[in-house]
Amino acid sequence: MSADEKSRSVLIDSSAVLALLDRSDGAHGRAVKTARLLAEERVVLLQTTYLRVETHGLLVGRLGHAVARAWLLARPFPALAVAPDVEARAWQIVATHVDKAYSLCDALTFAFMEVHRIRRAFALDRHFRQYGRFQVMP
Repeated sequence: MSADEKSRSVLIDSSAVLALLDRSDGAHGRAVKTARLLAEERVVLLQTTYLRVETHGLLVGRLGHAVARAWLLARPFPALAVAPDVEARAWQIVATHVDKAYSLCDALTFAFMEVHRIRRAFALDRHFRQYGRFQVMP
């Protein structure tokens, strides 16, 4: 990933994807507004491969197989692999933040963002704010 791509990159969490696709979600309006602002900024939205799996599972559970399949096959943004050094950092995050209920996927995401110097996340998951190292939108 080039320095320019990193500076324009925003990680999109499964919570944001769900809010965008589920009109009954209480955060749907805020998510749509945020997506429009990001589109105007011409940011590069991305996920890790782990987030792609988590998002698909969340969509299957909440919106059904057809919606989840359509989202997955549309390939709305790149999903980047997580390297072993990022996984090692994620394990460290889980081990040291004993007062938080971070999932391993949360920790992998945080570690990926740290290693790749991605500073912004489009996320409605409270764990991003708890971690405190990124600008979280909305």
